[in-house]
Amino acid sequence: MDDGLGGAKLSSPTNGANPYKPLEIRAARVIVTSPGRNFVTLKIETSEGIYGIGDATLNGRELSVVSYLEDHVIPVLIGRDARRIEDIWQYLYRGAYWRRGPVTMRAIAAVDVALWDIKAKALGVPLYDLLGGKSRDGVLVYGHANGGDLNETVEAVGRYIEAGYKAIRAQSGVPGLKLAYGVGRGDLYYEPADATLPTETVWSTPKYLDFLPGLFEKLRSTYGFEPHLLHDAHHRLTPIEAAQLGKMLEPSRLFWLEDATPAENQDAFKLIRQHTTTPLAVGEVFNTIWDAKDLIQNQLIDYIRMSIVGSGGITHLRRVADFASLYQVRTGCHGATDLSPVTMGAAVHFDSWVPNFGMQEYMRHSPETDEVFPHDYRFENGLMFAGDTPGHGVDIDEKLAAKYPYKPKQLPVARLEDGTMWNW
Repeated sequence: MDDGLGGAKLSSPTNGANPYKPLEIRAARVIVTSPGRNFVTLKIETSEGIYGIGDATLNGRELSVVSYLEDHVIPVLIGRDARRIEDIWQYLYRGAYWRRGPVTMRAIAAVDVALWDIKAKALGVPLYDLLGGKSRDGVLVYGHANGGDLNETVEAVGRYIEAGYKAIRAQSGVPGLKLAYGVGRGDLYYEPADATLPTETVWSTPKYLDFLPGLFEKLRSTYGFEPHLLHDAHHRLTPIEAAQLGKMLEPSRLFWLEDATPAENQDAFKLIRQHTTTPLAVGEVFNTIWDAKDLIQNQLIDYIRMSIVGSGGITHLRRVADFASLYQVRTGCHGATDLSPVTMGAAVHFDSWVPNFGMQEYMRHSPETDEVFPHDYRFENGLMFAGDTPGHGVDIDEKLAAKYPYKPKQLPVARLEDGTMWNW
């Protein structure tokens, strides 16, 4: 058919009617459940009967996001076209004068992931197809090995290697300190939010620096250099202390040293870079691209660890990843059990697509959590594989979820040995 302007006009299979019928959002609700730990899930339903779910969990501050969703977000969603993911994202971000922050961005992330889930289901494709298809067959993940002392940690790393992991994060108790970060109460699960009021822990950087290099020397002498080894300093060090640690760990060739120092002052990483070639990863507490902008464009980090739930969903994390790719910074998404299987499922689809992928954190959920959130992603031989179910492949059993009521739990705090408040 000619359009009268010298070009061909495409014929419409519906005689002029819009073949893409809007998917009107008719309902949305928040589901709070605690199958071993607290999760906040947003479920969005459309006029066509298609629903999607997104994760809105903020560890230790869950109910703040529930209020934000129920009081401020859900009312403005009703009646909107669920297909217009970008417009809804911009409305929730730009339309909130008090933008950014962990509560706002988790609420936006829950909506965003649910909408991507709906759109993929409506088209009958797995989510990674909407992003552009797979860039890899499997997603490299790392597990969490920990022990009360050096020998226990070395043994724990060995168990992860035997289980097929190609990458392991090693955390250990430190002589002279109680309740060290990263040391869990079981072999596969680590849940730091452990009490109604925050547990107070004690920290000593000198004791930690005296101990940690020896741990990784022992790991390398025991298992060689084939497995990737990682470590999380969890914001405990000053920039020069982080530089010292990175330099001491160079012979052990870590895949990355995570959260070596608080990143509010992004220039702090310049000092670390001047003194060590140990790769640096940061970003699990970041909320927007602005938190990571200077770190990325100045090439002060090697891996950006922003998560889908923490950074406003897939829509925003794509922009972060694309920006990072210009500077050869790769992704390393946060994936501990303070995120529900909904975020893990979405992350595996994202990781399958993103060109500049580095590694994905994978802490196994409890059996109770896996029952509440049935999913089709799977772990095999050190890799995670996204399923082919339309959407992100994760659902929620609402009847089962109702059997696990919310239980208030908070993260610990830390003090130095002289009583000074410090970074937990």
